[in-house]
Amino acid sequence: MHPLDAATKLEKSGDKFLGATSDAYWNFTGPFGGATAAALLHAAMQHPARQNLPLAMTINYCAPVAKGAFDICVAEKRTNRSTQHYSVEMVQGEDVIATATLVFAARPEGFTHISGKMPEVAAPEKIEPPKAKAPLAWIDRFDMRFASGFPVMRPKEDAPLGSARTEVWMRDNPARKMDFIGLMNMSDAFFARPFHVLGRLITVGTVSMTTYFHCDEADLAEVGDDYVLGVADANVFNKGYADQTASLWSRQGKLLATSQQILYFRDKAFVPGAKK
Repeated sequence: MHPLDAATKLEKSGDKFLGATSDAYWNFTGPFGGATAAALLHAAMQHPARQNLPLAMTINYCAPVAKGAFDICVAEKRTNRSTQHYSVEMVQGEDVIATATLVFAARPEGFTHISGKMPEVAAPEKIEPPKAKAPLAWIDRFDMRFASGFPVMRPKEDAPLGSARTEVWMRDNPARKMDFIGLMNMSDAFFARPFHVLGRLITVGTVSMTTYFHCDEADLAEVGDDYVLGVADANVFNKGYADQTASLWSRQGKLLATSQQILYFRDKAFVPGAKK
């Protein structure tokens, strides 16, 4: 079984889904957020009343996920002619660990126009993967080829800030055929923007993330187990919180998903413009 399928494996028990964390996707103090989001999406997709395909998912990380078992509860809130709305909760013991809202929708044929443009970057086969051993287990679950924006540690605090933009080819490691679970997981597979800008490891964590899906099953089948180009950037770092915008493109130039998130960061020692 692929590590992602093992990490998102669920068993139906009454009106709940039972799962457990995976060491293969471990982050600093808990599971990688993308794998947690993928588990919640997987639960919603298994709901017996679910129709059509994922359109949007918002997940709020309420507390760190502890190592071990968790329960996921899925509730259908409303079904219209073209959309379905669900709420999802992840629970450990008496504690709500994460909440999510999901929208499923039919995707009729019709007018298509994409104003965004996939960046022109070198092919992944022409880019060497990072040579340093990954410090966290979840990073090893992705084959990353940085076309630009590899995070660089700043030598001292008064050195210029780094860029918040990253262009990186990604695919699962080991390779796995793309589906909505994998796409949800990959929409969070970027190093936190404060790392890139500040150029050092600090305390960070995603508070809320929304992923929008712009594809259907045929588009994902076209990707197969190939690389996807991820582009991430940020607009603001202010008073302990930062945003992130991201897009995921197929090699053929199709926009598969976009995402936005807000995260916290704690770096009291860093004061822009201050002299040592």
